[in-house]
Amino acid sequence: MIEGEDRVVGVLLAGGQSRRMGGGDKCLNEIGGATILERVIAAARPQVDHLILNTNGEARRFAAYGLTVVPDDPAEFAGPLSGVLAGMEWAATHASECPWLASFPTDTPFLPRTLVARLLAGVENGADIACATSGGRLHPVCALWPVGLRAELRRALHQEGLREVRQWARRYRVAEVPFETAPVDPFFNVNRPEDLIAAEAILAEAAMGGEP
Repeated sequence: MIEGEDRVVGVLLAGGQSRRMGGGDKCLNEIGGATILERVIAAARPQVDHLILNTNGEARRFAAYGLTVVPDDPAEFAGPLSGVLAGMEWAATHASECPWLASFPTDTPFLPRTLVARLLAGVENGADIACATSGGRLHPVCALWPVGLRAELRRALHQEGLREVRQWARRYRVAEVPFETAPVDPFFNVNRPEDLIAAEAILAEAAMGGEP
C-alpha cells in the first residue's frame, strides 16, 4: 500500500472492442490456465490502494473478479482516454485521498509489478504525468495521471473530440520511465490469436527457468 501524497487508484482498461481478436473480451482469454485479466489483476492489485475495472456492456460477465466496474460515458466510445476519465471521476468521488490514477491495459499478461512505484518516481522531478517505455516504444496507457486533471480531460473529450492518448498527454510534462525488455518485454500485449500462442510460449520458457 501507498501512503500520503503517493496514494493511487488503479483502473484496469477493458473497454476496447477487440477487433483484431474477432470481438469479445480479449482479457478473458486464458494463458497458462489463467485469464489475462487474472494475471493483470495479480500484478496491479498490490501496487495500488483501490482497483477498479473500466468496461462497457453487461458488467455481470466480470462478477467473478470482485471488482467495482466503472463504465465509460455511454454517449460515445472514446477509447482509452474515456476509460482514464472514468477512473478519474470514480477516484474523485470514492477515493478523494488518492491524488493519482494508474491505468493498466488488460491485454498485457506480463505487466511489471514495480510499475506504479517507478511511475511515481518518474513524477518526483516535477512531471505532470509518467508513462512507461520499453524497447524505444512509449506505452501511453501504462501511465500515472493526476486525478486533478479530470476537468481538463473531460473538456478535451467532450468539447474538442480528442481521442488520442498521446495527443492529450503532450499538453503536459511527461516523464518517460524505461523498462528492460529482457527476458521479455513486460508490455507485450495480446491483440491477435497468434499473440496468445506467443504468450503461451513465453510462459513455457519461464517454467523451464526463465522469468517472464
